[in-house]
Amino acid sequence: MAQAVIYASKYKIDLLTVDGAGGGTGMSPWRMMNEWGVPPVELHSLLYQYLKQLADKGQYVPAIAVAGGFTFEDQIFKGLAMGAPFVKLVGMARSPIAAAMVGKTIGRAISERQLPVYVERFGNTQDEIFVTAASLRKELGDAEYEQLPPGAIGLYTYYERLAQGLRQLMAGCRKFAMEYLSRDDLASLTREAAEISGIPYVMDVDKGEIEEILGVNE
Repeated sequence: MAQAVIYASKYKIDLLTVDGAGGGTGMSPWRMMNEWGVPPVELHSLLYQYLKQLADKGQYVPAIAVAGGFTFEDQIFKGLAMGAPFVKLVGMARSPIAAAMVGKTIGRAISERQLPVYVERFGNTQDEIFVTAASLRKELGDAEYEQLPPGAIGLYTYYERLAQGLRQLMAGCRKFAMEYLSRDDLASLTREAAEISGIPYVMDVDKGEIEEILGVNE
């Protein structure tokens, strides 16, 4: 990874993706697929260290995308904040594919009138089941909306959920644009996580500011 970082810097590459997913390909042994490799938190913590060393020396640092098991908005927030200011993107694969497949499956169940009970409680039509259906129909118009495959609506709905959740987390931190996210927005819940990531342990967060408020050093 250090070589990837230094080559990306030397040759002014626009974007470097660092993926914490398990090692190997579809032809690899099962253990390799699921267990070999450096876990994402450890890998992305090392990545931050390497990038900061380059930045401190005034060298070019490319935009960074991190990936590897990101599913929900809180994980996206942590990935962006932990790698700030270098990480600009979070890569995702399995979760969007799963959302598209679920949408496709629900669409088929609607057409075959075989909806599961846990889905049928929301309704029996595409417009009733998908929460984004009304806004999509309004934006696209009836004719174009009717051409949308259910898988696409499922994917769109999933990303709308991520976007709204991320906006709420950022608003809670009073960060109203991506460029304002920083490592100060995070805390480690264990000493081990603090040691690995360099993010302060939750009991030590804002320690200096707190001592100033309490007048400890006066």
